[in-house]
Amino acid sequence: MRRALIVVDVQNDFCEGGSLAVAGGADVAAAVTELIGQAAGSGYQHVVATRDHHIAPGGHFADNPDFVHSWPAHCVAGTEGVGFHPNFAPAVASGAIDAVFDKGAYAAAYSGFEGADENGVPLADWLRAREVTEVDVVGIATDHCVRATALDAAREGFRTQVLLDLTAGVAAETTDRALEEMRAAGVELTGKPVVA
Repeated sequence: MRRALIVVDVQNDFCEGGSLAVAGGADVAAAVTELIGQAAGSGYQHVVATRDHHIAPGGHFADNPDFVHSWPAHCVAGTEGVGFHPNFAPAVASGAIDAVFDKGAYAAAYSGFEGADENGVPLADWLRAREVTEVDVVGIATDHCVRATALDAAREGFRTQVLLDLTAGVAAETTDRALEEMRAAGVELTGKPVVA
């Protein structure tokens, strides 16, 4: 049994002050960094991060977004918003992150499993190559990208757990729906998400 921690989209634009900020995002970034600092003793053999990395995502961006299928511009390649939040940067700078999986360059992408590392290797393939069988998922936002990543992890056959204390949700209603959907898919949920 090999375990990996998947850190979802702990980026400037998804934290307070960003173009698509989620309340509590900065605190989640700090808490995730603390967990990673303890990762050696927590049973994780690998720690990876996902990143929204938009170049020209088409209808994913809109001047008048519906906040379901279209959104304000966010995490645009080459901008400060695409960067990892300063509270998470120490984990990245320390070399504790084994790989970063960018997603959404030319289309909407919510799940980290839609992303690839710098060599073009998809997340599921990367994990399998390292014989990972269990994943814990943390990050932003509980009701969107964390949800999609956890559901895909379960579909891909990984034993999946979401550490809700280390997630931040956009809204209570959508977060509750996401929790129900993840639970129904066999995802183990522990703790309680941060929700504004």
